[in-house]
Amino acid sequence: MKPLAIITGVGPGTGSALARRFHAGGYQVAMLARTADRLADLERELPGAFAVPCDVADTDALGEALEGIEQQAGGPPKVVVHNAVGGAFGSFLEIDPQVLERNFQVNVMALLHLARWAAPKMEAAGEGALIVTGNTSAVRGKARFAGFAPTKAAQRILAESIARDMGPKGVHVAFLMIDAVIDLAWTRERNPDKPDDYFIRPTDIADEVWHVAHQPRSAWSFLTEIRPFGETW
Repeated sequence: MKPLAIITGVGPGTGSALARRFHAGGYQVAMLARTADRLADLERELPGAFAVPCDVADTDALGEALEGIEQQAGGPPKVVVHNAVGGAFGSFLEIDPQVLERNFQVNVMALLHLARWAAPKMEAAGEGALIVTGNTSAVRGKARFAGFAPTKAAQRILAESIARDMGPKGVHVAFLMIDAVIDLAWTRERNPDKPDDYFIRPTDIADEVWHVAHQPRSAWSFLTEIRPFGETW
């Protein structure tokens, strides 16, 4: 039986690249996104992968989705990637406080519920990896990131707490910090004068997630940073 990978936030960029990478690596892939439409083409493209329409901010819906995935796959996951993200731009005076609360549910609380469901199963199996895709908002709060950065910082700290708890029990938890503009149609439109090497390719992000998820036990990392070679940091 193929190992199971669960990926949240399967959109047209990083999420799809992650689904393709783990499918190519021999995994059965469960793909979570809020709407089924964006998953239909991927489901047809990747035989054996299956779409799971779910809003990860809805705790009950997420729990039902995870139980359904385990039943359909025939067992617990070997890898879980929390790639779903809630974001918003604006100063602390401009943002709608409810947007910040919503982003906290997606970025932090969904991670908590994923970990509470998956980590004990991984511990019982003697192996497993929980990978979180993040960005530099996890370590710095710029002026117009007030509706987003606080949740990513909390996400990183939660992931570290889980990692310190579960690492000695054989479960690898890691946070991948993406210091870059991801190469997507809308980011290209917003940056029409930028060269190709200004952007980070979703396939390269997916390759790094794959690498971190399969690190040998003697060399686990928690915080991994990736950025284009020309990025200022």
